[in-house]
This record gives sequence, C-alpha cells and structure tokens, in this order.
Amino acid sequence: MTIDVRIIDTKIHPWSDARGASCLVLFKYYGPSPGASTQKFGDQPVIEAHSLTKRYGSKTAVDSVSFVVRPGLVTGFLGPNGAGKSTTMRMIVGLDRPTGGSVTVNGKAYKDHHAPLHEVGVLLDAKAVHQGRSAYNHLLALGATHGIGATRVREVIEMTGLDTVAKKRVGGFSLGMGQRLGIAAAMLGDPSTLILDEPVNGLDPEGVMWVRELVRFLASEGRTVLLSSHLMSEMALTADHIIVLGKGRVLADAPVAEMISSSTVSSVRAVSPQAGEIARLLTSNDVTITSVDGQTLQIVGLTAAAVGEAAAAAGIVLHELTPLKGSLEDAYVNLTVDSVEYRTHPSALAAAALTDSEVSR
Repeated sequence: MTIDVRIIDTKIHPWSDARGASCLVLFKYYGPSPGASTQKFGDQPVIEAHSLTKRYGSKTAVDSVSFVVRPGLVTGFLGPNGAGKSTTMRMIVGLDRPTGGSVTVNGKAYKDHHAPLHEVGVLLDAKAVHQGRSAYNHLLALGATHGIGATRVREVIEMTGLDTVAKKRVGGFSLGMGQRLGIAAAMLGDPSTLILDEPVNGLDPEGVMWVRELVRFLASEGRTVLLSSHLMSEMALTADHIIVLGKGRVLADAPVAEMISSSTVSSVRAVSPQAGEIARLLTSNDVTITSVDGQTLQIVGLTAAAVGEAAAAAGIVLHELTPLKGSLEDAYVNLTVDSVEYRTHPSALAAAALTDSEVSR
C-alpha cells in the first residue's frame, strides 16, 4: 500500500541528540496531497473503553474499567505498580484480549484498522526489538508493512536524535537510546493517536524536556496522546487530564487542576515570634492549626490574606506568610494510598540501614 502525501507544515523545535547536544530541528509534518481524502481530528472521544476487564486465572488485573481519551489533550495514565495500566494499554492495541467489555480506537477495535501505524503510534516496551538489527533497518522493516519508505524513516531518526547511531545494532543501545527508537517507531506512520508507556524512562533531562515538548505540540495539533509515567512532577507539566488506576479500577478521571483541588488540602504557613498569639487569635471550629516549631504554624481553613489581615489588626509581627497548595504528587498519593500493592515499611528501611552500617564497620 502506498500513501500519497506532501509536506503541509514545518516547525522548528528544541531537542537534544543521542550525545546530549542541544540544538534545533526542523520537524516535517505530513498530510494528504491535493485531491486526496483528508482526516479531521475533531473533538469526539478517540479511545473509548467500556467495562474493560482482564483476568489471568483467579487474578483480576483490570476490573470493569471505563474511560474516554479525547483529541487535543495529553491524557496522563497513572497508577501504582500492578494497577493495570500496561495491561489496559495492551488491550487497546490488541496485544491482550479482554475477558469482558470492549475498547475501540476511532470507533473500531485496533485489529480492524487496515493501516494501524497511521492510526495509532505505540510505545509499550522499548526492548521489544531484534537486538541484532540496526535502528534504521528496524524502522525500515516496520515501514515496509505500510508502504512507508526510507525518507520517512530518516525523518523520524533525525527527529529523535538517533542520527549518529542509526546504523548500529540495537543490542548495544543504552536505555535512553532504546526509548528514543521506540518513540521513532511510534511516530513512523504520522499517527493521529499516540499511546506511550513510560516514554521518558532512561532519558536525560534534555530528553525528558524533548518528549514533553513533542507530546504537547502533537496534542496542540488536535492529536490524541495517552501517556503513562511514574514521574509526577513531569506529568504535572505535561498532562491536561489524568486517569488514575488502582487495583484494576478507575480511582479518578479529571483535569489536572480539578484532581489536585479535590484530592489535596491547601494551607498557609505562618512564621512569627508571636506564633502562640496567632494560634489563639485564629482558633475556631473551621480552622486547623498545627505547630511545626516554636515560630512556625501550618493553618488550614483560612487564606493567606485572611491570616495576614488578622495578624496586622492585632499588631502581630509576621516573618513569613506563604500559601501552600497541593501538588499532583500529593493528590496521587492520597488517591492511591489504599491501592499500593508493593509497600516498603519504615521499619524495614531502618533495619536495612542498620545492617549496612554494621557491614561498613
């Protein structure tokens, strides 16, 4: 099958190559040639899961999960280890068969798409590559299944910073280089939907920033991006919407700001040599005040402005008044506190530290 395309746009974006050198790259985005049918991304849900369930024997890995992923957004897919994220992603692209329920991409099961590389770009396991094959030949072989030629292969190699290692065997790649190759494979068909499982794993800071800018740009074009990660700080910068799984079930499905506000508590830190007077002044049934040390209070239930005005009216000196807002990490921890399958206990950490100390002596 051949695809009739022309370059419809070019943009310059920051990136870093496999050696870590920062520079600019010209991205080429492809679209149909004049007279060819065009695809409009639209705003309807692209990925739709309905009561999706997967059991392995007596263990239920995914338990009646329902959600939608919309175009124009980066949707974060979060959850503790063993929550069912990877299994769900595998079912979306037909690598695992659901025990119950259904999931579609652009209204069809993945297996029913005639040219899936042009519909969905997938990175689930960066190591799932023939170790004796070069990066260039790996991408060329993938492209051959969809009539994608060497020109596009060279473009995604350049895009992902693999120019200098494109002809080297993948078996010698570092973890970060393997991730870049996986992203190149996902972008090969210029798909309207991207599903990326831990794409920044092993990347250096420049690489992490590059992935963030890439997925944000693709979403701004109206494409659909489903992205998993355990890096909450990075997800807070990248995602527009968050879906959280825990023990195979959906714990939350909301925009990032809404999730943070509903799952965390805002407070005010006040530092004053008259901390005791502030506490007595502000104490009420609706206000919770915690003494951090002799001069520092953490106040829940009042805004920083209200605390400052009350202190000023009473002639109380303030050395610091800081509003403290919850983070995505705080919200995630609060949501998944009862869903963590593999938990390390502080006593175990203390025992390990003691053992290490004894060994060193």
